[in-house]
Amino acid sequence: MKKNLIAIVLGLFVLTASCGNSSSSNKSNYTKEDIVREVEYTGAIDTATFAGGCFWCTEAVFERVEGVVNVVSGYSGGTAENADYRKVSYGLTNHAECVQIYYDPGVISYKELVKIFFATHDPTQLNRQGPDVGEQYRSEVFYRTDKEKEIVQSHINKLQNSNTYEKAIVTKVSKLDSFYEAEEYHQDYYELNPYQGYILSVAKPKVKKFFKYFPEYVKEKYRKEKG
Repeated sequence: MKKNLIAIVLGLFVLTASCGNSSSSNKSNYTKEDIVREVEYTGAIDTATFAGGCFWCTEAVFERVEGVVNVVSGYSGGTAENADYRKVSYGLTNHAECVQIYYDPGVISYKELVKIFFATHDPTQLNRQGPDVGEQYRSEVFYRTDKEKEIVQSHINKLQNSNTYEKAIVTKVSKLDSFYEAEEYHQDYYELNPYQGYILSVAKPKVKKFFKYFPEYVKEKYRKEKG
C-alpha cells in the first residue's frame, strides 16, 4: 500500500507542474528521495492553494514554514483552459497568481497554513497587493474539500468579528478547478534573486512579517535568516 502511495505522490509531482518581467517545467528543488522520505514519515502529503498577490512573495513565505515540503508558483481561478504569465498579466484569462503548497499534515495543519496566509498579506485589498494592481493579484483561497472551505470561512469570520482589520476582508473563497504551473524562471525567485529591487522592497517585508508573527513555524535552516 505504501509503495502505491509513494508512486502516486511521485506522479503528482511530475504532473504538477506586476512581479516583474524576468516554458513551464517542473520545480526540481525537492528530490525523489526527499519525497519518498516525506511520504514514509506520515503516509501522505496534502496540498493547499492560496493567492495573495505576487507569487514570488507568497512562495517565499511558505517555503520557510515547517512541515511544508514544496511550494510551486502558478495560476488558478481563471476562465481560460490554459494560463501563462503573458496571458495572465494582460488579464486575458482571469487567473490569479497563486502558489500550490505541498505539506505534511503530521507537522502542520491546513488551519495553521490558512492562519499564516491571512497574516502575511493584506486580505482587505481588492484586486491588488501593494504596488501590484490587477485581478491577477487578488486575494483568494482555492479549497478542495468542504472541510477546507469551512476552515477558511471560519477564520475570515473570526478576523472580521475581532476587528483585526479596519476594512472588510475581500478574500474570495473558491473551489479549486485547475492549477497551472508558472514558468521556470518564476520558481524560487526569492531565493535566486535576493538583491532584486522588488524582492527587497516588497517580498522581503512579507517574509519578515512571517518571522515576526510565527517564529514557532520557521524551518530550522531559516531561523538565522530572520527575514
